[in-house]
Amino acid sequence: MVQCSQYVLLRWHNTNLNKHVLTLCVCALRRQRALKPGQSPYRALLETLELTNTKLTLQLINDNNKVRLLLELYRLQGNMTRVKINELKPLKPRFEVPDVLINDPPTEPLSLLSRDENGVVLSLGADSQRLIVSAKPFRLDIMEGREVLLSLNSRGLLAFEHLRILEDGMWEETFKSHTDSKPNGPSSISLDFSLPGVENVYGIPEHADSLKLKATDGGDPYRLFNLDVFQYEVFNPMALYGAIPVMLSHSAQRTMGIFWLNAAETWVDISSNTAGKVRPTHTQSTPQTDVRWISESGIIDVFIMLGPTPTDVFSQYASLTGTQAFPPLSALAYHQCRWNYNDQEDVAAVDQGFDDHDIPYDFIWLDIEHTDGKRYFTWDPHKFPQPKDMLQGLLDKRRKMVTIVDPHIKVDSSYKIHNEIRSKGFYVKSKDGGDYEGWCWPGNSGYPDFTNPEMRAWWASMFAYDQYEGSMENMYTWNDMNEPSVFNGPEVTMHKDALHGNWENRDLHNLYGLYVQRATAEGLIERSGGVERPFVLARAFFAGSQRYGAVWTGDNAAEWEHLKISIPMCLSLSLVGVSFCGADVGGFFKSPSTELLVRWYQTGAYQPFFRAHAHLDTPRREPWLFGPENTALIREAVRQRYALLPYWYQLFYHAHHSGQPVMRPLWVEYPQDTATFSMDDQFLLGEDLLVHPVTEEGARGVTAYLPGKGEVWFDVHTFQKHNGAQNLYIPVTISSIPVFQRGGSIIPRKARVRRSSSCMEHDPYTLFVALSPKRFAQGELYIDDGHTFNFDKQKQFIHRRFSFANNALSSSQLEFEFDASMSVLTLRKPGVNAGLDWTVVLQ
Repeated sequence: MVQCSQYVLLRWHNTNLNKHVLTLCVCALRRQRALKPGQSPYRALLETLELTNTKLTLQLINDNNKVRLLLELYRLQGNMTRVKINELKPLKPRFEVPDVLINDPPTEPLSLLSRDENGVVLSLGADSQRLIVSAKPFRLDIMEGREVLLSLNSRGLLAFEHLRILEDGMWEETFKSHTDSKPNGPSSISLDFSLPGVENVYGIPEHADSLKLKATDGGDPYRLFNLDVFQYEVFNPMALYGAIPVMLSHSAQRTMGIFWLNAAETWVDISSNTAGKVRPTHTQSTPQTDVRWISESGIIDVFIMLGPTPTDVFSQYASLTGTQAFPPLSALAYHQCRWNYNDQEDVAAVDQGFDDHDIPYDFIWLDIEHTDGKRYFTWDPHKFPQPKDMLQGLLDKRRKMVTIVDPHIKVDSSYKIHNEIRSKGFYVKSKDGGDYEGWCWPGNSGYPDFTNPEMRAWWASMFAYDQYEGSMENMYTWNDMNEPSVFNGPEVTMHKDALHGNWENRDLHNLYGLYVQRATAEGLIERSGGVERPFVLARAFFAGSQRYGAVWTGDNAAEWEHLKISIPMCLSLSLVGVSFCGADVGGFFKSPSTELLVRWYQTGAYQPFFRAHAHLDTPRREPWLFGPENTALIREAVRQRYALLPYWYQLFYHAHHSGQPVMRPLWVEYPQDTATFSMDDQFLLGEDLLVHPVTEEGARGVTAYLPGKGEVWFDVHTFQKHNGAQNLYIPVTISSIPVFQRGGSIIPRKARVRRSSSCMEHDPYTLFVALSPKRFAQGELYIDDGHTFNFDKQKQFIHRRFSFANNALSSSQLEFEFDASMSVLTLRKPGVNAGLDWTVVLQ
């Protein structure tokens, strides 16, 4: 038995249930990190090389233990390379991640350019790209011309712990009161990547840290392991609720991506030869970033996305895992939530409060207290006796509701959901074969095995209107606690030796949350006969989760640091496919000052998912409870969100269509501007709106960087014009939200803000045209019915492109205002069909 030392990730914290320290058994990590860069024991056996039209296979041998591995290389369509390494003859199959890739990635032929006793050289097709396989020690280099783009195992840190015959309990580990039987013994894997010319890497969410990832030399690695973390710390590599093992590298010359397809607990070490150093301008040394990936189990399956532009990398990753689900238009509006609205009367009062204070909103949310004793798919019979009446009241105002359905099921013989899951054998099993049980909100709970497609199909069927009693078409779903959260489990999650079919939780832990959200989204689609687009929010996620809905950054706190960190957290998610993300406005824990609350509304109004949420023990904080002046400030922020809904909607259409992020760092659009590479206190929405929220307490001004030499930017509130490529100091008051529109763009808005987005459906659009000395002004407008799949299945949509050139703008018989001194044209009341071709000439 191994008594493993503890790796403390968080200090003592209080919860409603107990005190706990989040700890991690780090035997695998310690073993892997004990390996130092140097001579690799792995050698490529060139005599085993086989090259077909679709792949290259080659055996590797560890000269220390004589264990052989199988290397598979694929050249994929779209300028990508796939590398897989597994045991040649494992004692039993090792886990390979299913259901994340949208299909088997199409390949292109590899061609052999040369071969000798030292290795082989393969052509990767365009732009003189070559893949060099060195034999002793084993190493892979991807080159373009004479430039090395990326190297694998150049530091000799490939390590593959092979499965072996074990005595019972030989590798059992204990920590605190928990035991991990580790029936397969050590099975961790590791591989290093070197990125010459690179100083900036991003991604691998979820962490409450800066956008640009930090070097981990001498400190903790970034950890990817989905956990229910209470009041997380900021600027910390600790694991949080979701895990997407995708990293982007960027330099002024090239953007690339690494997708490490492994769902086990994973650590990422980053080192840089320039970290913390100021290089003299005359130095000739080449910057380099080295990245090492370590996973507890599984195989090495890595996709190298070679860009070369940011847009190319987004498209490459989307071709592998899919694009952002296209949400209903209403889901992009404002959401009002707390734990918990007390009863139907409370819901009605809050709903009326928005009308009384003339603040629009689309969704009101109910947390766990709305259920009958935390039995999901039910209603408290005393507090919510007539849920359909409540939902109908919202529907009459063209509003909607979200109810929570968590993936832990109360063990109760009188509870239909539990009885059916147990009778069908759909629960996760413990290592001894019985149903795995743990403690969560309902008390003793079972955990459905969402990795089982039959379980997911059954779960989806429970959202049918005749199964989920009291539900209606304007009710949507929230999956919380889907890491999964187990209050009395190790690190507040499931034991690693719990069984999902034949696989241990250790192999697929980070997939669980994706499967929960997938099954729920499929249920909402099925209940409508495949007609309506779903809206599902989830806390835990993995690569590919973007296909099923939205995520949020979890249980943040009402602190200024948490407001600030929401920006890089959302940017990191956006870079790896998850455009529909946001943070709890106001902070979930603690109580915000009025200034912090106002600033958070102003920030959240310009982030993709816009929801206020608060903990059960916090004072109520509906927008009108802080005095009329603050109510007016919050009202204005929310109205700015609603006015921009046409723009938000077209950005999400593009995210769904092509994988381009909605919210993006400045370097995505200005990839050669080194000033933007570490910037994460401001961001772009699409190409054309730049937002610099005010996130400092008592701020009297902010300095925004306006990129683009020769470009101009317009303050959207005053229409004042500013030149690009400058740091602009902006005096601010409590009402200020610094937002700028790029010159040369046309942005649609709706000026008539009503009680909900659905009430704005037939209102006219206003086009804001910002002129530029560098380019014609261009923009677009996307319109569909806002909620069905008809845009895709029936091609029922309008997608128009506008341009303003030579004093002519598309339209006819328009009333317009044109202020030549500010180069801003505002078009009002066009009185034309947006789907028709039209032109107007300014006289």
